[in-house]
Amino acid sequence: MSTGGDTNAGRRHFLIGLAVVAGGVTTGRLYGDRFFTANNSTGSAEAGTTEFQPHAFVRIGTDDVVTVLIGKSEMGQGILTGLVVPLAEELDIDPQRVQVEFSKMDPAFANPRMHVQMTAASQSTWSMYEPMRKVGAIARAVLVAAAAQRWGVDPVSLRTTNGTVTDGNRSLRYGDLAALAATLPVPKEAPLKDPARFLYIGTPQHRLDGPVKVTGKAVFGMDVDLPDMLIAMVARSPVFGGTLRSFDATAAREVPGVVDVRQVPSGVAVYATNTWAARRGRDALKLKWDEGDAATLSTAELRGQWRKLSRTPGAVAKNSGDADKALASAAKMIDVEYEVPYLAHACMEPMNCTAHVTPAGCELWVGTQAQTQDQQLVARALGIPVEKVKLNTMFLGGGFGRRASNTSEFSVEAALVANGMGRPVKTIWTREDDMRGGSYRPFSISRIRAGVDAAGLPVAVHHCAVSQSVVENSPIAHGMIHDGVDPSTVEGAADMSYAVPNHRVEMHTTHNPVSVLWWRSVGQSINGFITNSLMDELAVLGGKDPVELRRLLLAGKPRHLAVLEKAVSASGYGVVKLPPGHAHGVALQESSGSVVAEVAEVSMQGGIPRVHRVTCAVDCGTVVNPDQVVAQMQSAIIFGLSAAMRGEITLENGRAQQGNFNDYPVVRMNEAPAIDVHILPSSEHPAGVGEPGLPPIAAAVTGAIFSLTGRRIRRLPIQRSLRS
Repeated sequence: MSTGGDTNAGRRHFLIGLAVVAGGVTTGRLYGDRFFTANNSTGSAEAGTTEFQPHAFVRIGTDDVVTVLIGKSEMGQGILTGLVVPLAEELDIDPQRVQVEFSKMDPAFANPRMHVQMTAASQSTWSMYEPMRKVGAIARAVLVAAAAQRWGVDPVSLRTTNGTVTDGNRSLRYGDLAALAATLPVPKEAPLKDPARFLYIGTPQHRLDGPVKVTGKAVFGMDVDLPDMLIAMVARSPVFGGTLRSFDATAAREVPGVVDVRQVPSGVAVYATNTWAARRGRDALKLKWDEGDAATLSTAELRGQWRKLSRTPGAVAKNSGDADKALASAAKMIDVEYEVPYLAHACMEPMNCTAHVTPAGCELWVGTQAQTQDQQLVARALGIPVEKVKLNTMFLGGGFGRRASNTSEFSVEAALVANGMGRPVKTIWTREDDMRGGSYRPFSISRIRAGVDAAGLPVAVHHCAVSQSVVENSPIAHGMIHDGVDPSTVEGAADMSYAVPNHRVEMHTTHNPVSVLWWRSVGQSINGFITNSLMDELAVLGGKDPVELRRLLLAGKPRHLAVLEKAVSASGYGVVKLPPGHAHGVALQESSGSVVAEVAEVSMQGGIPRVHRVTCAVDCGTVVNPDQVVAQMQSAIIFGLSAAMRGEITLENGRAQQGNFNDYPVVRMNEAPAIDVHILPSSEHPAGVGEPGLPPIAAAVTGAIFSLTGRRIRRLPIQRSLRS
């Protein structure tokens, strides 16, 4: 890992942290290496202390404890630290001295853009960076005013330093001023620091949630253990769109530990005193399903249908110039097809939710990315007012979009499973349940026609994509889909970074019972591969080096060009002599406001590609915590590499063929490449980092494979293409 000399800039955080735990609306806290629950709904300071709370996000006790409340979901992306740092910067206190408390559900913690409490789309730091700075600045201003009143001096004569106010001779801790500050008016605004004076923003920070995770004290959804709680597992249709015809639970009820079996809307629930009994009981069920119209659905069938569609006009997402006319007069052209498979999210922690339904309402303990939606859909399913649903967000063992389901199915199902039981019930999905249950990144086929002129420069691109829509059945569909265009399907293609004078992008939205969902970097994960592979194809068609062509097409975009040059120079592309049998591939993609370029060093070993090193350059605006930028780039590269090399969900007879890591393998430690991350300096607003590292990696690897073998990989996963 390397950040070179670029670590004082460009950065932006992915999804963020939250974990409301315990009865009522109590809150979970992180105190250094401890994680426990408080016994009041407001999260007030410890007994015997008073607190100053100028805003929902921060409070300061007379015990000198500064607490920052976070209203996002923590799924490994480090947002517990990422959102503390800008507030601590303006408050003028070392972030490592701050304790973090996971907020309850409250409009104050809603995403400012979406107006709901949700963690998605690499928006957490982007949306909360300025608000958190302002909260810290306002709190600091009131503390300074309190000290000025105490000493009878002008506030402008005072300064702050790491949790104290001083006049140069005297000093008071923030805790000393908390009681008085609580009586003073809170201004709506306060001056923000000049970035030149930043002490913490842009400086590597230890993760505040690290200790509780390392010691196993962090409470994930799967860890929830309530008094008198039952475990439930649900038998669901093995075929997409299938429905239950009948069931016999006689044998299931005889399994020791099983206490009940009930039909629920999603299938048949088996309730037990422990997980093993629930699973054995479910296995003992005798079930008959109506498999419905999807009983013969297969990947081969979809491929045939969608190939035909890709050769017909679709909804127009982009039309600049005249692609057809330019292609007709191109010196050389290609007409090719790209295919990417359904992909599972494969979170380390499978789906789960604990629910307790009583006459007073419903309480949930769940690792979710979509708190507001879960609350609303559970209320609707139970037929109770929204305010009667209390949702406690736990630590998430991976999200990647899976826990931002359009239907909140695992939370809704858990509530319906628990309804009428009179005690808490934890509904657990096995990995096979989740991997075979849908909510995939869509299967997609794209037909690309493109050409170059006599000088070898691209003159036209005509791209027609065929895919299911991840937005169509979501709450935001009405605001996003216009004239048949789902922007998430064509993102990274309709707005590709490379300048081509004649550019037309069309799309077809298809429908079948297989459920699809956001997957890390959504459409960018598909189109980052396609558009960068296309640039490689056009480079060969026009007799140019892939990097040189990119330089020419990015000439009007200095930010993109700088990122490309950094990745190229740091990797030694075209300069350093690689070991025999090694080659470089390059790709660049802008997503979530960040620009990322990657150079992959690859060799072929026994006909299988081995990725030895990935050099990554990123411009993501102002850096909050450089360590997290590096970690997120590494994470996205490994996640994307797993998908590119071997990841796929295939269908046969309406069933997913893969179910666990034995047939849906991911990159293991001994296969992982060395990853060097270089962060470009920037003073721009923070952009996303949770997702942008993923889109370039597949094309960077396939570009290197072409250099080594002369084979163009247009169908993922790579290893399947190489075997065919």
